[in-house]
Amino acid sequence: MARALITGVTGQDGAYLAALLLGKGYEVFGLLHRHGGAEAVQEQLRKLSCHGEVRMVDGNLIDLSSLIRMLQQVRPDEVYNLAAQSFVRMSWDQPLLTAQVTAIGTANMLEALRIAAPAARLFQAGSSEMFGRTATMLQNEETHFRPRSPYASAKVLAHCLVVNYRDAFGLHACNGIMFNHDSPLRGTAFVLRKITDGAARISLGLAKDLAMGNLEARRDFGHARDYVRAMWLMLRHEQAGDYVVATGRAVSIRDLCRLAFAHVGLDWEAHVRVDPAFLRPADVDATAGDAARARAELGWAPETSLEEMIAEMVEADLARWRAVAHA
Repeated sequence: MARALITGVTGQDGAYLAALLLGKGYEVFGLLHRHGGAEAVQEQLRKLSCHGEVRMVDGNLIDLSSLIRMLQQVRPDEVYNLAAQSFVRMSWDQPLLTAQVTAIGTANMLEALRIAAPAARLFQAGSSEMFGRTATMLQNEETHFRPRSPYASAKVLAHCLVVNYRDAFGLHACNGIMFNHDSPLRGTAFVLRKITDGAARISLGLAKDLAMGNLEARRDFGHARDYVRAMWLMLRHEQAGDYVVATGRAVSIRDLCRLAFAHVGLDWEAHVRVDPAFLRPADVDATAGDAARARAELGWAPETSLEEMIAEMVEADLARWRAVAHA
């Protein structure tokens, strides 16, 4: 039985990945940072019907010694490093914490693997935010990084460290440059979930409007269920490499609002307002990914359309708020 260790198992991607790996017969371990609490872990996993099947181990990405001990205890075949301070807006308020967790945390994991589990395969979660403001219509693995936030800068350093350790020490380490991906498990601080949650609340009479930031920004959105499958395929591939994971379709925040509100029969323009408090100091105009390498080498392709995903998310939010109202 293959063993996999997931950092960030408390999040959206960690839960979907755990469910995927358990379904394939893996023994799955999750890194539990005690500050996060076990309740949050169980809540996400319970939604995917794998409650109690993930074995939790204590550790912290900013404590190298804890990672070494954890790897010696678990002896994983695969490690998926998904943990990060992942809120772009928050990274402007907490740049040092973001660098410590997102960048130095990755360095600690690489060093721990080199020392304690050099045969294990590593997936490192990158971000389309690393590309920043770019002149190319579609971004691929050869597009230059021009990060425009502390979060993106930290992810670039993590990406480069993975390449360094792969080249210098022969680690089977892969970078997944993950474009935006969402699901009903996504937190409401993320833009698409904020929109679907707002549409649900307004349609049920629980709110009147939704405050948003830049409505003109365009992003490439896919479903987390599809994207964790790409992570698994990367570590199954014989040769380690770096891959863009994306749909190739850029959609504005304005259009996301239109699609989500239309699902509940509302005109989004009557309810969405721009609040300057949600504008970033420096934003990225548009990103869309070219996943041709992942398609050709891994046989990966997204299976859920944007419209299907938004409908799934709105329905989940409607069900949740109806349950709260009748509790």
